[in-house]
Amino acid sequence: MQRTFTRVLLVVFGLIELPVGLWPLFSPEGFYRDFPGFRTGWVAMDGPFNEHLIQDFGGLNLALSAILIGAAVIGTTAVARLAALATFCFGLPHFLYHLGHVSHFEPVDQVLIVVTTALGAVLPIVVALIPSKRATPATP
Repeated sequence: MQRTFTRVLLVVFGLIELPVGLWPLFSPEGFYRDFPGFRTGWVAMDGPFNEHLIQDFGGLNLALSAILIGAAVIGTTAVARLAALATFCFGLPHFLYHLGHVSHFEPVDQVLIVVTTALGAVLPIVVALIPSKRATPATP
């Protein structure tokens, strides 16, 4: 069981990250132009090619990799489902974006992009729905 202090810190950190995650999903241009919201736009200052966003994307994928591999090592159903939820929270918006932005690609690339990003949204649901192992009763 976690200490109360650890839980409080996790909740506070989660609540800080929540608007940073939601803002670009609901207003990408506003996030690009205005983040952090109380100063000159830090993201837009990097220009049209945004190394910062590309490195953040790489960092996000490394974080998901750590969560997914960690869940496999820990081996509990609750942690597996939490990792699946985290992956779904990234995979669904990623898929929806690409679903509406493939027309400028070759047809084969359109199919590959839609299929691969769809897997990022569907596979976490599959993982979350896998039933947990049943405890085997101890034999006397």
